Parts: sequence; structure tokens; C-alpha cells
Amino acid sequence: MANGVNANLARRWVVAAEQGATGGDRLVAVVSGVAQTPAFVPVQLACASPTPDIRIELRRGATAITVHWPSAEAAQCAAWMRELLR
Repeated sequence: MANGVNANLARRWVVAAEQGATGGDRLVAVVSGVAQTPAFVPVQLACASPTPDIRIELRRGATAITVHWPSAEAAQCAAWMRELLR
């Protein structure tokens, strides 16, 4: 098979999963005689930069305004826009 897993071993895993008998908390792959643990490792990512503000430019005739709104309060910005556009 594509990742070097024996077809018989894969079938055994399918049967075990269907029967609910996984043989422990998780299945461990055995490839080429070496046990491998799952490849998922949780990683904490730091924000590269703070979230940008919402910027709205409105023009009506000769009048133009620009509004900067914190992106953390996007719901309030949407409510303000709904009221403004009524």
C-alpha cells in the first residue's frame, strides 16, 4: 500500500474498529517492524500581529467619512451599519 502498511494489517484494523475492540486507547502502526506513534503533535501558535481594525469609508455626495472600528467588536459594527443604512 502507499504508506508501507501491510494490507493484512490494515484489514485487521478495520475489523477491530468495526467490532469496537481497538486493543487500547489508540491503534499503533507497525511499519517495517518499528512501532510508530501517531504523527499529530499539538502546537501553540502565537499571533504574528494583532488583528487589524475594521475600516469603513462612506461617501454621500460631497460628504465622505472614514470609520475605524476594533475588529474584536465586529458584531457591534454590523449593528451600527444596519442602523445607518435604514
